[in-house]
Amino acid sequence: MHGRIKVKTTAEQKEAKRKEREKKMKMYNTATDRAFQKRANDEYDDEALELTGQMLTANSDFSTMWNYRKEVFVKLKDKKTDDEMEKMFKSELHFLEMCLKHNPKSYGVWHHRCFVMDTMPNPDWNRELDLCNKFLEYDERNFHCWDYRRFVVQRSSVAVEDEVEYTNAKISSNFSNFSSWHYRSKLLPILYPDPAKKERVKEDILHQEYELVQNAFFTDPNDQSAWFYHRWLLGRAEQDQDIRYLYINKKMNRLVLSFTIATDLKNKECEIKVNDQVVMATWFTPNKQPYSSLVWICQLPENTFPQNEENTVNVSIDSGQVQKTVVLKGEVCCHGDTVTPQTVFASEMSAETSTVLQNELESCQQLQELEPENKWCLLTIILLMRALNPLKYEQLMLEYVEILKKVDSYRLKYYNDLRSKFVIENNIISRLENSDATSIDLSNKGLTCLYHANHLIHMTAVNVSANQLTSLRHCYMLQGVQTLEADDNEITDLSDAICLPQIQTLSLRNNCLTEVEQLGPLASCPELRTLQLQGNSVCDVTDFKVKVQTCLPQLKQLNGENL
Repeated sequence: MHGRIKVKTTAEQKEAKRKEREKKMKMYNTATDRAFQKRANDEYDDEALELTGQMLTANSDFSTMWNYRKEVFVKLKDKKTDDEMEKMFKSELHFLEMCLKHNPKSYGVWHHRCFVMDTMPNPDWNRELDLCNKFLEYDERNFHCWDYRRFVVQRSSVAVEDEVEYTNAKISSNFSNFSSWHYRSKLLPILYPDPAKKERVKEDILHQEYELVQNAFFTDPNDQSAWFYHRWLLGRAEQDQDIRYLYINKKMNRLVLSFTIATDLKNKECEIKVNDQVVMATWFTPNKQPYSSLVWICQLPENTFPQNEENTVNVSIDSGQVQKTVVLKGEVCCHGDTVTPQTVFASEMSAETSTVLQNELESCQQLQELEPENKWCLLTIILLMRALNPLKYEQLMLEYVEILKKVDSYRLKYYNDLRSKFVIENNIISRLENSDATSIDLSNKGLTCLYHANHLIHMTAVNVSANQLTSLRHCYMLQGVQTLEADDNEITDLSDAICLPQIQTLSLRNNCLTEVEQLGPLASCPELRTLQLQGNSVCDVTDFKVKVQTCLPQLKQLNGENL
């Protein structure tokens, strides 16, 4: 330990300590074996409590023994009187306090204390709150104790206002107390809920919080606690589940849904009506994986849509909690929700909130001039620009990202992907202003990763050439794409280029494909006819054309030559 003088020990002392350790270990192992044997024999008695107590005093993280101890209390509760159990529970609380003094951050101890308080006949919640106060005085960042405090407050009659004041006191004494900020983020939506935004805070309270947190990060700009809390304040309200896009292809008898929140339709009640007639359908995800997804596909029976007629299609999920109706006039139809370009990736804000955030941006820019290498300040400036007006601040935001990449080079890949996400969002926002567009050009944007493919399910032409992509991440969501250009990237992985039912042309010139086997996922694209691979070393493989034909028999043209 720091500041302590190292005391040399003799060989005799070392040997004595070794024997003492061996003796303790033998006793511990004997008690453990005995406890396991008793549990196997369904023995739940006072001896079991004594044995587990010995082991947990030595090792409070032995979760199996805590579970056995719980079982003993549950069994004894049916045999003993309430007074006897009350006495045992109080003794147990004292035992747990002794354990906490040795290990105040033991998951097992705090969890067992929750069990005791929930099980005992007459719990004293005020005493537990005092206990929390003492432990948080000792270590104000002990998140185990903060979690237990939330448990106590939920079970007792402690006023939320009092807890908010408690976080005020803790934050005032130390701005760096991350747990206090976090607890505050859980309390404010309860005390001051925004009626229009789920899990958010009333606007006037939100503005006060911006002032509080600004004082914190101006006091200590390098502490991350206040910056994280600011990010929570800036976050959008939790979205309600809705169908963002409904794409219908009459010829394929296929319907594609894009949701605001990933869901599992196999566990939902789904009903499809075509011209008021219920249609039996099969649901699956674009990549055929059995888990929640933002995009779901419905394969309808043959001749579901009468020819040369308008068809009204209604999709209802969970008895109409989520539904959408569209009129299909041609062969293909895509109907989006009522989201505006300003709110597709952000919450709608009032003029007053906009003014507050503008002032926040100016303050952070001033702080950045004083602290030019503060990564938290730079990131917050970027996020504020995104919240205020992503298109207006696009170029300036990109400049700040470049500064951030230099200041915090250890997270270079994260910032590159974050930049890619924002650039794609801006392009989607711009495309929403022209709702009839069926193509999107994301070429030469410096992208390192693809995002928001669920917003592009109906695009017939997508261009992501001249970027820094290593894979076609999530492109299986592009259910309407016919032409996909991805030239001049660094692509080595095509595992997500699967199950694209309409793609006819794929261009992958000048990438990093080295083996024909890497093209295997494309075999699941039945209409793929043209593939461009010039500039990839895979083209130098022996019998390249023959191997590609074997791998992709549906191809008609490879590298500009007919097959």
